[in-house]
Amino acid sequence: MGDMTTIVTGSSGLLGSALVEALRAEGTRVVRLVRREPQGADEAFWNPARGVLDPAAVEGAEAVVHLAGAGIGDRRWSDDFKREVTRSRVEGTRTLVKALTQAGARPGALLSGSAIGFYGDTGDREVDETAPPGDGFLAREVVVPWEAETEPAREAGIRVALLRTGLVLSGEGGMLPRILPVFKMGLGAPLGSGGQYWSWISVDDWVEAVLRVLRDPEISGPVNVTAPEPVTNAEFTRTLARAVHRPVMPLAVPGFVLRAAIGGFAEEGVLTGQRVLPRRLLEAGHTFRHMRLGDALAAVL
Repeated sequence: MGDMTTIVTGSSGLLGSALVEALRAEGTRVVRLVRREPQGADEAFWNPARGVLDPAAVEGAEAVVHLAGAGIGDRRWSDDFKREVTRSRVEGTRTLVKALTQAGARPGALLSGSAIGFYGDTGDREVDETAPPGDGFLAREVVVPWEAETEPAREAGIRVALLRTGLVLSGEGGMLPRILPVFKMGLGAPLGSGGQYWSWISVDDWVEAVLRVLRDPEISGPVNVTAPEPVTNAEFTRTLARAVHRPVMPLAVPGFVLRAAIGGFAEEGVLTGQRVLPRRLLEAGHTFRHMRLGDALAAVL
């Protein structure tokens, strides 16, 4: 395997596909781990649920970027789906790390997907990577055990960075295309109190931040992949309405309505807030293309 090979899991998702495109554009050879019959030399088979991944598939790679996992906001949070959210992340990471540590020529770095859900509800308190885990399902039952699965890789001498990603803004997928029609009809409204902080990042900035972490041997441990200026939900609502030239509804959507409509995800994904700062990236001298929400929305819309 060539020096400049990067392995990517979750490569068909919003973030994975954007990252693969950027890596290939700069001349990096990308091998995608897929759960079906590989279609060529740039794909390798794995079955995370069964613990199947041949260490030869990751042998000698420069780095591995691990983004696979069931989409958290994709369905109502039934007990079964919550188990699937946790299992897909924990088992996938365990399967991957086992292969990395067993490979003869181990990859130099593992960038493992994670989420700012780690911090729980931070109210209007600013938090950086030094903050402890919060409470709730996402923090305790998803992110903490998910990140813990990377520990054997770190102990084996692989540089591990945990990509604690915030709300990614893209016209191609994620939350934005789902809520856009409502805003275009002039029906956008704050959710719950509207005072909860949303830590966002444009998809372009997310890709550039991950490339930065990939190339900078000094960056390891948790890395908040968010823009430096989180906003309240009310401010997000106003800014998005302005971007599509529509008014904001005068009344907020009450929390109980959201809970009835989307279940558990409303509580932890929408009504609680995280005011998260990307201190590691800023200290590494990283610059963001979109510092302000209005600029990010203009770029992705």
